Amino acid sequence: MSQGNAGAGVALIIGAGDSTGGAIARRFAAGGYTACVTRRDAQKLQPLVESIEAAGGKAVAFGSDARKEEEVIALFEQVEREVGPVEVLVFNIGANVPSSILEETARKYFKIWEMACFGGFLNGREAARRMVERGRGTIIFTGATAALRGAANFAAFAGAKHALRALAQSMARELGPRNIHVAHVVVDGAIDTEFIRTSFPERYALKSEDGILNPEHIAENYWHLHTQPRDAWTFELDLRPYMERW
Repeated sequence: MSQGNAGAGVALIIGAGDSTGGAIARRFAAGGYTACVTRRDAQKLQPLVESIEAAGGKAVAFGSDARKEEEVIALFEQVEREVGPVEVLVFNIGANVPSSILEETARKYFKIWEMACFGGFLNGREAARRMVERGRGTIIFTGATAALRGAANFAAFAGAKHALRALAQSMARELGPRNIHVAHVVVDGAIDTEFIRTSFPERYALKSEDGILNPEHIAENYWHLHTQPRDAWTFELDLRPYMERW
């Protein structure tokens, strides 16, 4: 049985930025879901909401800090009360701030963990509580290369992403038998974003050779995970350009 296209439900994307998160929201809206998108500042989401609506989809923006338990609980309650049941949760918050371990501060290390891991726990827990009651749902966590190995100067990010992966594994093992599909996506490579274009122009130049990840193609894989039949669920999916070293 596929989780399928319920149509009337909600795809809640935590961390719907201008690239990957926005593309995921557009893909699920195209599939019939109401895309509920979040950032700390909801005003920044208006262009995304307008683009989804212009394409014939439904979208609603919410301002929420994924690190604050009371705000996360309130978000889920509001979404389910005002929009509909959360059928899909995508946790897509990034926190990639490199630093030498010799210069890393306790404050920044903790903040990166809060954003990339603790926020995943809070949102994953609230989604799971509701999905278990209904006996269905999909939860997808966006991971990174740092979830698999800790590179030099990425101690904080790698620690947080390793922990997020472990959280996803534990949730998948507990919730899979209850018909909740939990997946972890390792995005291994540069993504076509304004940040890469301006900060790493030599890397961005590989776009013409398909050397960086297209957010729309990432989003298509998230949709594929959600629509998989439950006799062949994927837990971990890694996505990288064909030329990426790994």
